Amino acid sequence: MKNIVKSSSSHLIGIVSCLILALGISAFAAPCEVGKALAPFSAKDQHDQPFEFKSGALRYLLVSHDMDTGKRANAALHAAGADYLPGKRAAYLANIYGMPGIGRAFALPKMRKYCHRIILGDDAELIARFPEQKGKVTVLTLDGDKVAAIRYWTPESEPIDSLLK
Repeated sequence: MKNIVKSSSSHLIGIVSCLILALGISAFAAPCEVGKALAPFSAKDQHDQPFEFKSGALRYLLVSHDMDTGKRANAALHAAGADYLPGKRAAYLANIYGMPGIGRAFALPKMRKYCHRIILGDDAELIARFPEQKGKVTVLTLDGDKVAAIRYWTPESEPIDSLLK
């Protein structure tokens, strides 16, 4: 009888631990929402320089989730010039998580040629915070550390000025 109770207790503790872990992971990876604070994060840019997201420092955060959308966004942002994003208090975060080493060997030197800063999202949990629409760049409008709006930009057919006003 003692062994049955002990076994049941161990099993129950294991199940509860798994549930807590699963809830913790899903809560951490949940996409940001309008009205909620955007958690601080740090990353590096294409020149290996540190970037810290700080409350109130940005008005806009642009996030590309895939390579094709990122290429189109980079072309549009490069055409806008080096001062465009800083002038709008904006930053651009590109997902490079999961990019194989051989891909990075070609992609990073190409990224260094762009005149605008590209924050490299090399963490699955960081990228998972941001909502996504296929083929579009997520544009977060920030008010302090809170998300004021979430919109989506189609770089090849829509001027970025229409979203960063």
